[in-house]
Amino acid sequence: MLKIAHHALYNHPLKENHRFPMIKYELIPEQLIMENTCVENNFFKPKIISEENVLFTHDKIYFDKLQNQQLDRKEIRAIGFPMSEKLIEREKTIVQGTVECSLNSLKYGISMNIAGGTHHAFTNRAEAFCLLNDQAIAANFLLKNNYCKKILILDLDVHQGNGTAEIFRNNKSVFTISFHGEKNYPFRKEKSDFDHGFFDGTSDNEYLKKIKYEIPRLIENFEPDFIFYLSGVDIIENDKLGRLSVSINGCKERDKYILSYCKSNNIPIQVSMGGGYSPVLRDIIEAHANTFRLAQEIYF
Repeated sequence: MLKIAHHALYNHPLKENHRFPMIKYELIPEQLIMENTCVENNFFKPKIISEENVLFTHDKIYFDKLQNQQLDRKEIRAIGFPMSEKLIEREKTIVQGTVECSLNSLKYGISMNIAGGTHHAFTNRAEAFCLLNDQAIAANFLLKNNYCKKILILDLDVHQGNGTAEIFRNNKSVFTISFHGEKNYPFRKEKSDFDHGFFDGTSDNEYLKKIKYEIPRLIENFEPDFIFYLSGVDIIENDKLGRLSVSINGCKERDKYILSYCKSNNIPIQVSMGGGYSPVLRDIIEAHANTFRLAQEIYF
C-alpha cells in the first residue's frame, strides 16, 4: 500500500504571500481522494521527531536555539517565516514523516511525504523556509540504525540542495545529486557530489535528455541501496520562482522515469514534494498530484 505522510500544515498565521503556496498541502490529499487515486488509509499522521534523531544531523546548539526560539533577528530573517512554537512543532512533524516514510519504503518500495524537501537547512542554520533537513535526517537515521549502507539523495527541485550538500560533504555513505537552475537561488551554491545547473528557459527536451542520461549513470556508479527523491515541481514554466520552462507533462515524464527506474531496479525510494510556486493553484496541485498518481500506477 502507498503510505503518505500528511500533516495539518495550514492552520498557522502567515502573510498572504506565504499562505498561498502553503495551501497546497491541504488540497493535494483532497484532490487525490476525490479522484480515487488514494483513500483515507493511504495517509498517516507522523509523530514528533526525537531529539536523538535530529542530532544525528544537526548541531545541538542550533537545535536548542531553534526549540527555545532564541534565534537572532538575522537568523529568523534567513528563514522567511515568523517564528512560533507551532512552526517548530510542524517542522519536527514533517521531518518525522520522512523518517517514517523511509521505513515504509523499505517495506513497500515507495512512500511519500506531502511536505518535506527542506533541503536548505544546514547542519547549524536554517534558510529559505527550511528549519530541519528532512531527507538528511532520515538518511542518517537509516544509516545509524543499519537499515542501509549507501544512500543517494536525488534533488530535482529547481533550487540547489545547498543544505543537503553541506551536511554530507564528508560522508562517503551518502551521494548527493542536485539538478537545478544555474542562476537561481541559492546564488552561492554548495558543492554536491554531482551538480548540474540548467539555464533559464530550459524546456522539456533539453531537461529530460540530461536527466535521463546522467541519473542512471550516477546511480549505477554509486550502487545505492536506498534513494531519497526531492520531486519539486517548481521547474514548470509558469512557476514564480523557477525560471525554467518545463511543461506539466514534462515534469510528469521526469517523475515517471525516476519512479520506473527505481521500481525496475528494486531500489526503495522515499519522495518528498519540495517546491511549487505557480500563480495558478490548479497547476501546482496537478503537477504534484501526478507524482502520487504515478506511484500508484507503477508500484501498486
